[in-house]
Amino acid sequence: MLRPGRDDDAAGIVRLITDCWSEYPGCVMDLDGENPELRALASYFARSEGALWVAEDAGEIVGLVGTKSLGGGEWELCRMYVAARMRGTGLSDRLAYQVVEYARDAGGQVLRLWSDTRFDRAHRFYERHGFVRDGAIRPLFDRSNSIEYAYSKPINGVVVRVLDAAAAASAARSLGRVLSACVENGASISFMPPFGVDEGEAFYRRLASQVANGGRVLLGGWVNGTLAGTVSLDLAMPPNQPHRGEVQKLLVHPSFRRRGLARALMLAVEDAARGAGRWLLTLDTLSGDAGERVYRAMGWVEVGEIPEFALLDGAYHGTRIFWRKLERGPAGS
Repeated sequence: MLRPGRDDDAAGIVRLITDCWSEYPGCVMDLDGENPELRALASYFARSEGALWVAEDAGEIVGLVGTKSLGGGEWELCRMYVAARMRGTGLSDRLAYQVVEYARDAGGQVLRLWSDTRFDRAHRFYERHGFVRDGAIRPLFDRSNSIEYAYSKPINGVVVRVLDAAAAASAARSLGRVLSACVENGASISFMPPFGVDEGEAFYRRLASQVANGGRVLLGGWVNGTLAGTVSLDLAMPPNQPHRGEVQKLLVHPSFRRRGLARALMLAVEDAARGAGRWLLTLDTLSGDAGERVYRAMGWVEVGEIPEFALLDGAYHGTRIFWRKLERGPAGS
């Protein structure tokens, strides 16, 4: 049972957190020295316009999550813990959704969190829910020698972000899921079905390394908190083409199409190209694909078609080449 937390849940809350920390070497509970708010956690979150929820099973607190306002439309997901015996039951998902709905109903635009660098299982969970690494790590200088990763995600509407190398690596699983769904749905994007999420994740991990070395810009697109689309810009052009970039892999998960995400991704990749000093862009797309309409509507110029360019569903299909000229910078810039 999921219910609002109370201050008198303190004993159960402390026991749950202590049990979870005991799974990781070096994590110790110092209640009065470092975590005194646990004695009245509901009041602690209420002071920041937030809330606390606990899950009970057979009279025992087996799940916990809180949230608080950071101001400016930003909220923080805090103190999320689930007892070992309840993992895999869907309880973690329910707790996370509870926070997203609460923050969104309060006008929240961005949800942030911090997670100890040792909590690998938690990182995979957050990344599956569309969170990406965002900003520097922070040391807490506590008895557990904690160092934490920062994560965030937009939770309201259609939002596109440029992903740095850390964010791109943390988004690889979610983007791999988008890529797999698009391939299985018939998209002609260099891959052929069957194409699994693991293969998609491996592809985006390779792209993250290209982001790290400056050879690529990768963007992610969210719809109401779900990482549902992506596009990239290849910057690794020949020496005599420093002004050019190639737009690649515009993808929107089939479940999130017709919501404006593809157009938002294309506008954002054009902005990213300008920021990188690239003013001549090219791309190709399967003839007859829905992307053609998007590119034409946004002012991209069609060069022509190369027939029988790609194999799809046992037949050869043509591809169309497009280009777009952005506001031009000075020669050599």
